[in-house]
Amino acid sequence: MSEASFTISAFGDEIAADLEDQLRVLQELDIAFLELRGAWGKNVLRLDDDEVARVRQTCDDYGVSVSSIGSPVGKSPLLDPIENELANLARAFEIGDRVGTRSVRIFSFYPPDTSTNAHYDQYVDESASRLARLAELAQREGFTLMLENERHIVGDNLERSHALLTAVDSPNLLFLWDPANFVVVGVESPTARGWDLLGEHVGYVHIKDAVAADGSMCPAGEGDGQVADLLNRLSARGYRGFLALEPHLVVAGHSTGFSGADGMAVAARALRGLLAGIPVD
Repeated sequence: MSEASFTISAFGDEIAADLEDQLRVLQELDIAFLELRGAWGKNVLRLDDDEVARVRQTCDDYGVSVSSIGSPVGKSPLLDPIENELANLARAFEIGDRVGTRSVRIFSFYPPDTSTNAHYDQYVDESASRLARLAELAQREGFTLMLENERHIVGDNLERSHALLTAVDSPNLLFLWDPANFVVVGVESPTARGWDLLGEHVGYVHIKDAVAADGSMCPAGEGDGQVADLLNRLSARGYRGFLALEPHLVVAGHSTGFSGADGMAVAARALRGLLAGIPVD
């Protein structure tokens, strides 16, 4: 038996805008953790203190805990002042403190020209420098940053994600593996090709799959993201952490996605189907 342990979480705002509707569905799906990206139609960083307190109380009422803050930090132009994102990250930490998580999702910034990623290598050093500033703040505040691979940002492929993580080299900056995001930027066989590069850095996983031919989103295991292979390798490594459902089955937008209650149920069944054949605690 593997020493790995997988805990399912889900992006509540993929289900509904209203937080109680999100939590009601998670309860029905027997999912005890919420990835907090948005509530009541507002991004998590735009919630005021009273709303954050309401999030905590409502989650407590439903018996759901927050697994991570799904922040947009780093989904901003590389040329913008880094002080803007340091302030946003500080706010994410305040919210994390109040809702009971020490994990925050971040990104690695938009290069000036995103029409093609052929020239992104030249921005790795600048992105790493900025990420190091964020990681230093995380270390001081006792948080862990989860760096997600994403289309149109510097860390969009296997090699640049690895380059950023190794350049920063901080225990407070781990890798957030999103299989579908690799697929949509043209990475073939992402798990087979990328595990040796990134496996040791993985601290969080988003469960989202995509079809390479057209970039469409699909339930885990039905696309080209090699999700089953990823889960098996995580199990063999002894990964103990979250698998956060972010299926984007209805809308796959620039800064958010939507699946609805029915779509999240489909996504949860697909993930549990894959997990049924994997040895874990």
